[in-house]
Order: sequence, then C-alpha cells, then structure tokens
Amino acid sequence: MKKIGNIFMKNRKLFLLGPLLLFALILHAQDEDAVTFEMRLSKPKLGLNERLRVDFTMNKDGDNFNPPDFEGFRVLMGPSQSISSSWINGVRSYSKTYSYTLAPTAKGKFTIKQATIVIGGVTYKSLPKEVEVTAAVDKPSDQMTADDIADENLHLVAEVSKTDPYLNEAISVVYKLYVSPNISVSNYQPLDNPKYNNFWSQDIKVSRLSAQNGTYQGKPYRYVVLKRVVLYPQKTGKLEIEPLSLDVTVDVPTNRRDFFGGRIYSQTNKTVSAGKRTINVKSLPTANQPADFTGAVGDFDFAVTTSKTSLNASESLQAVVEVSGKGNLKLFKLPEPDLPSSLEVFEPEFNERVRTTLSGMQGKVSNSYTIVPAYRGKYPVPPVSFSYFNPDTKKYHTLNSDEILINVLEGPTKSSNSASPSGVTSNKHKVIASGNQFNFIKLKPNLSAKSISYFFGSNLYYILLFGPLLLIPLAIFLRKKRDAIASDVIGNKVKKANKLARKYLSAAKKQLGDKDSFYVALEKALHNYLKAKLKIETSEFSKDKISELLTKKKIEEATVTDFIGLLQNCEAARYSPFSDVEMQRDYEKASEVISLMDKEL
Repeated sequence: MKKIGNIFMKNRKLFLLGPLLLFALILHAQDEDAVTFEMRLSKPKLGLNERLRVDFTMNKDGDNFNPPDFEGFRVLMGPSQSISSSWINGVRSYSKTYSYTLAPTAKGKFTIKQATIVIGGVTYKSLPKEVEVTAAVDKPSDQMTADDIADENLHLVAEVSKTDPYLNEAISVVYKLYVSPNISVSNYQPLDNPKYNNFWSQDIKVSRLSAQNGTYQGKPYRYVVLKRVVLYPQKTGKLEIEPLSLDVTVDVPTNRRDFFGGRIYSQTNKTVSAGKRTINVKSLPTANQPADFTGAVGDFDFAVTTSKTSLNASESLQAVVEVSGKGNLKLFKLPEPDLPSSLEVFEPEFNERVRTTLSGMQGKVSNSYTIVPAYRGKYPVPPVSFSYFNPDTKKYHTLNSDEILINVLEGPTKSSNSASPSGVTSNKHKVIASGNQFNFIKLKPNLSAKSISYFFGSNLYYILLFGPLLLIPLAIFLRKKRDAIASDVIGNKVKKANKLARKYLSAAKKQLGDKDSFYVALEKALHNYLKAKLKIETSEFSKDKISELLTKKKIEEATVTDFIGLLQNCEAARYSPFSDVEMQRDYEKASEVISLMDKEL
C-alpha cells in the first residue's frame, strides 16, 4: 500500500511539471518570434574632436530602413551593413546591423532621433538617445590622428566690418578659410549657407579664388576669400548672422615615406564653421529728426530738374527727382514734388543706377514725372526737400531744390471766374448754351408695336435640332482613335513600364545632389523592384546570384549587365566621389533598365 502511494506521488509531480514545461516552451518560442530593433552608441559622451559609432540592430530581416537626420553631427562613414546568422543546438540566431561613423559639429547635448524599418509589413522604430559633446579632448602628439591635425590647422572665419552699425547702415562680412602650411586643401563644398534674417543682403561675387599670406592668432597662415556679402540691418537690437559651414577635404602629412622618400599624405574630410556673429544695431536718433525723413542713411546729393521750362499747352515735359551718393539707395522713398492742379501729372517712372561694393551701395535713383499743361500761364514748382542721416557725422541733413517756373506760352486761357477762392486752379469747363438745348414734348407720338419673336422656326431652333447630328462623325473619329490606342499593346506596355520606373525611382530622384542618400535610395529602389516583380527578397543576394536569376527569367544579357552595373555603382559611391552629372546619368540609366526589364518579364 505504501509503494502504491509513492508511485502515485511521483506521477502527481510529473503531472504538475508537464504543464509548466509546456508553458516555458511556449514563452521561449514567443521570445524567439519577438522582433527587436534598437540603436546602440559607442559612447554617450565624447569630445568635439572624437568620433561616434551608431549601430541600428535588428533580429529579423527588414526593408525600407530610414535613418535619422543626425542633427549636430556629420556622417563620415555609412551606412555599412553587416549580417550575422548561425544555428546553435537547432536554434537559429540572426542579426542585421546598419552602422554609421559620425563627427560632432558643435558642443552641446544632441538627440539622435528614431530610425524606422519595415519587418513583416510592420513598421518598427528605435528609441531616441541623447549624446553629450564636450570641448575637444587633449591627446598626446603621437596619438593624434589626421582628423586631430586638421582640426588644429584649419579655420573658417567671418570678418565683420562693423558690429554696432546704425539702422540701415552698410556693413560687410568676408568669409576666409585659413589653412596652416602644415596641411593642404584639395576640395571643399558648402554645407549650410548663412541666412541673413532682418538684413537686406547682397553677395559680392568672388571672381577668382587665390591663396594669400596672412596670420591667424599670431601664426603664419595662408587664406582664401570664399564669400563676401554686404548687409543693411532692417531692425534694431541684437541680430544674429547664421554661420557658414563647409565640408573640406584635407591632405595631412604622415610620418611614413614612399619608395622614393616622399612623404605619404592621409586624406580626411572636416566640417568647419564660421560660428554665429551677433550684430548690435543702433536705432537712429529721434532728436532733431526732420518731419520729411523717410529712412535714407548715408551721404547724398539731391536735385530736381525739368527737361524744359517753356512750352505750349498740351505739350509734355519731364520733371526728374534724383538722389545720388553712397548709402541705402534702394531702401527709402523719394520725395514727391507738389505740382499745381492745372498740370496733368502721370505716374512717375522709377530709374535705378546702383552698384554694390564692400563699402555699400553707390549710384543714383530717380523718379521721372511726365507733365502736360492744359492752359496758358506761368506755373511755379515749389522747392522740394530731402532729408537723410549721415552715420559718419551722426547728424541729420536736409537738402532743398530750387524753385522752378514753368512758362506755358500758347494755349487756351483759363477763365478768372473759374478759379477757386484759394487760388488753386480748377479743372471745370464752362457749359456752352445752344439753340436746341431744350425741345418741346411731342403731343402726338408715333408709336409702333414691338415685334414678337418665336422660338419655333428661329435660327436657335434649327441649331439645336441639327447640331447633335454634326457631332456623330466626331464621336466616330474619337472611338476609332481610342480603339487604336487600346490595340497598341507594345505602346501601352512601354507607357506602363515607364510609369513603373518613375514610381520606384521617385525617392531616389528627390535625393539627387546628395551622393550618399541618392545611392542608398537607388539601391533600395532596384531591390524593391525585383521584390515586387519576382516575389523574392534579393537584397542579401550576391550580384552573380541576381544575374543568374534574371538570366533564367529570359532577360536580355545587355539589360542584366546594366542592372548589375547600377548595383555596383551604388556600392562604389560609398567610398568614391560621384558628381551630380554621374548621379543624373545613373538615375536615367536606372529608369531605362527598369522599363526594359518590365517589358521582358
């Protein structure tokens, strides 16, 4: 009896352990099926002269990977892709990683935002992470990399002619790239062009880039003037000029020598920034400001002239109000002459002859008025005043023109009783009486009945009746044309193929001009096209495998060669410079290849 009880207890334990083991196996299977997509940083804190590695890792293969914009960093390398797959004790382990190497562009705390990927038709997002960038970290000279040497020997400077101008006073900004004799620059391209908010701005063309000798922080340097701009502040207070940023290719000498004893150089890319500049704009003084002041700031001359002073009625003359000199010539309103009402005046024609140099605008602006007198007489044009502020003397100045007398020799005379009491002539004309001005009312009118028109039998009736019959031949012609288009199988297939190519390449077209983004999008478009047409994932296939697959589908050899060549260009673009012309050529080639393949599949 005791043995039976022991057996029962053992069976009872096994009975209880069975469901627990089954439950654990289910949980383990669910863990294996769970999708993970995460971002990993090589370090949460780094110096301005250090590098950051960012990995986006997933445990399932996915499509349409979209990285964040990496605000505050410059992408040095990436995306590079690695895949790890293994079987251990019958359990499959899979990992796919997209890696980037970043260089910080400024100090501060930055957030690397979410990346997204589509796995099994579901979009997954990584969690954002914060990175702190501190001042440059000191390194021993024997541990200095090419990037460290470039940091110390390359500087972009914005030289401002005046940091405390008056409102509407000209200042200039000259951007210079200083290069130490220890390194050399082989290429550069702008990343962020400055925006001059609350400034009127005009670029001064740099006709030729030439290196000049100079000093930077007391040390001998060579420099190149890259950009010159003239600014007129349009708002008082503290205004900021956004920085100019460049991506510069730098050749740094190493301690190694080639076979002939020449020094071997290491090439690196650096991002340099001129930094923000603050301009403290002073308001114009309100004391002694003339009533007719309209915002002119500078040093000017003023004149009012006429093309002639004697003429006949109904003839015309030109009156010109002109301001010349140096200052904000395009930014103020010209004064208007006060002309008698008896002179017909047309809208003025504005003329501008202004050139802009580093010191500001110089030249003249004018309004030309066309004046036509209606009556004989003498018409005085009173003096016109013009006021401006001179920032050199820090005073307002007022200039007055001379009075001009316009003498109309021939023409009708204006009646004296038509003049207004104030002496201003009137434009009213006398009413001349005539014998037939008023007539008697007719006592016996000759009235006739108004004709009545009927719709039936009218022109409109016949147009509406026979018009639809005339449309029958047109309908037959359009029907035949539509049938001809529908029967053109080859033409329709070409149109459909071209439309499909535009669909898959739309993302790549938006990235034209950005080499890395364009070729990533182009490679993704080519693989997505194959996935849609062949119903298989080809992103992990070798090019030989893809070539073999397309050949089996009876794609022409030339088309297959072009397709594989595009994939090779996408890979080579990560490590080689590609021009905008080459990107445009590859885009057009991809569109052509997809169209050809779609007709052959």
